[in-house]
Amino acid sequence: MTSVSSMEFWWFLNLRATLIALLLILFFHLSKKFYSKFLPYSSTRRLPSSSSSSSPLDSQSRIPEIISDSDLKFLIDNLDEKLNEDEKWENVIDKKTNFLSYNAKCCRTKDKPLKYLSTTVFESCSPVLLRDFYMDNDYRKQWDKTVIDHLQLQVNRTNGIEIGRTVKKFPLLTPREYVLAWRLWEGKDRTFYCFTKECEHPSAPRHKKYVRVGYFRSGWQIRKGKEASEIRMFHQEDAGLNVEMEKLAFSKGIWSYVCKMDNALRKYSAINRPLTTPSVSSVTLIQKVPPELEMISGSTLPAVSASMPTLEPVNGEPREKKLSRIPSKRTVAKSLLVAGGVLCLSRGHVGLGAKVAMAFILTKLRKHCDSSSQSRRTQGT
Repeated sequence: MTSVSSMEFWWFLNLRATLIALLLILFFHLSKKFYSKFLPYSSTRRLPSSSSSSSPLDSQSRIPEIISDSDLKFLIDNLDEKLNEDEKWENVIDKKTNFLSYNAKCCRTKDKPLKYLSTTVFESCSPVLLRDFYMDNDYRKQWDKTVIDHLQLQVNRTNGIEIGRTVKKFPLLTPREYVLAWRLWEGKDRTFYCFTKECEHPSAPRHKKYVRVGYFRSGWQIRKGKEASEIRMFHQEDAGLNVEMEKLAFSKGIWSYVCKMDNALRKYSAINRPLTTPSVSSVTLIQKVPPELEMISGSTLPAVSASMPTLEPVNGEPREKKLSRIPSKRTVAKSLLVAGGVLCLSRGHVGLGAKVAMAFILTKLRKHCDSSSQSRRTQGT
């Protein structure tokens, strides 16, 4: 009897110890999942700010020369519209007001996203003011409502390369995350260049809640004109949209964005605010354009009125290439997805984006009805 009781006692102790061990393992597993789900984002948010005064600005060995003078030459060549034999520019939009002119065209590439080349002329604006306005990311968060966050991650004091992280929120789409490096150059007669490309940085790990933009090439040249400043911009980004949809969304949404930018620029000039970017940035560390590149780049705007050509139809076709008239379930599904893309490229202008998306869907349906009725009439005859 005694031996049986003692066996039951030890069996009970072993059972209780096993249950406690299982509970501890379960608790450890749940706490690990909770930690990985909720804490990494806050820790990465603290990382740049906690070390911004020392590590990002003072450690030079961690930033390679991501952007070099060869990138500046690449930018100048694209601004001069140098293309491959199988590439050609297509006019997209040409708009102007009394104080603003905007012209844009695009080019299809074989294995990369669309190239865009735009020219914007701001009357009564100096090149330095326009440069500071474009580089003021804190002020951009005030007027560009798609920008919900921007952080300076690192600056190289030697070559002036700056790395930053920007998050943009678009209606109906997952927020886009940009981790970019950029560099500025100054040429003769107050001519400025900036080139930007995508990169990776240890202080900006990837998150499931954002879509990281994987291909980004963009740059601009600012030069002076007669009582005006001109900015010519080259842009190439993988937006994840169909080529024709992207062109349509761009042509319908970009003008309202440029007008909004012009209003923000006038306010920026009126309040005469200092540059609100950090004390050490690519602007304060601006580089000189190499002499060999200075010779091939134009620096003075000949005439504001002559710099903005008027768009004409090409071969009797309208400026926007007609979309395919073959309807299908896949086409309708793409049309619905385009609604989000249009809202994305309309730069947060929800009303405009909704109108463009609905206009596109209705146009597709109308073409389908016209094509169906025409085919029925043909069969009837």
